[in-house]
Amino acid sequence: MSVVISMSCIMNSTCAVNPPLAPHGSSGHNTPMKTSAQIICIGSVLWDVIGRARAVMREGSDVPGRITRLPGGVAMNIAMTFRRFGLTPSLLTVIGQDAEGEELLAAAAQMGMDTTHVYRSDDLPTDVYMAVEGANGLIAAIADAHSLEAAGDKILRPLFDGTLGSAEAPFRGVVALDGNLTTALLTKIARSREMEAADLRVAPASPGKAERLRPLLDTPHATLYVNLEEAGYLAQDRFSNAADAASALRDRGAARVLVTDGGKDAADCGEHGLFVSGPPQVLVTRVTGAGDTFMAAHIAAELQGIDPAGALSLALRAAADYVSGDVKT
Repeated sequence: MSVVISMSCIMNSTCAVNPPLAPHGSSGHNTPMKTSAQIICIGSVLWDVIGRARAVMREGSDVPGRITRLPGGVAMNIAMTFRRFGLTPSLLTVIGQDAEGEELLAAAAQMGMDTTHVYRSDDLPTDVYMAVEGANGLIAAIADAHSLEAAGDKILRPLFDGTLGSAEAPFRGVVALDGNLTTALLTKIARSREMEAADLRVAPASPGKAERLRPLLDTPHATLYVNLEEAGYLAQDRFSNAADAASALRDRGAARVLVTDGGKDAADCGEHGLFVSGPPQVLVTRVTGAGDTFMAAHIAAELQGIDPAGALSLALRAAADYVSGDVKT
């Protein structure tokens, strides 16, 4: 199926889109991206248990479908997308020393992620996320990330003890930050000397946890990735479109904000101005992980040197490929 990417650069009518970013191992003519930037994914790494049905569902529906168990969690989903673009992320998370944890850690290592600095707990179980999706989208989900919250700042030790960074030598790479962390821990990251040189890229784990990102609203080195509903929670307001939401959060002190709105226009607002792009129209076969894919693809595009307008467009295309099922998990 062919799709057309429609893009409007509001602040610059001559915005050029660089050549497409090709995933690692793709059959296109683009070479896999190479970068010396160090990338850390901080947050939830767990098992996704997803039930999907082709039928439209409502409360109480009992329909046939498929149930899968795959490595997931916001940090893991972002890391998996980085790997598809030839990048090698390091994971900072907690994984239990139970059988589920051993299997999950082995899966991450097999995918080429750096698991050297993962905190292994002997008294906390490996976290799990459960969701049900129908033809009409996400019906319900429960995220059991209690171990991540209980581990607290133990998962950050490598960034504070000199292994990856310290107050004297702050970490200077890209940090993809997951809103599953507690507000206290997110505040510590936003205010710490150890993280002041990092390129923070932050996403809430869900609309219900969007308000946890408030400590990062006035952090000058943080970029926020939210959907329209999450933007509303964060701004304590309602918005009819992504451009208005991104501009409003920018006015509230955010250094840079990217707002998505499903199949409608997405927006990127920062010191470079406001850019709006429409996503490709595709048949949606899954939704869990789409936002994480968008965020990681956008970061990967910018690390390759693609301009803001092009990076937004390419990230939307990557997310569309994901929800259509064209990207394997």
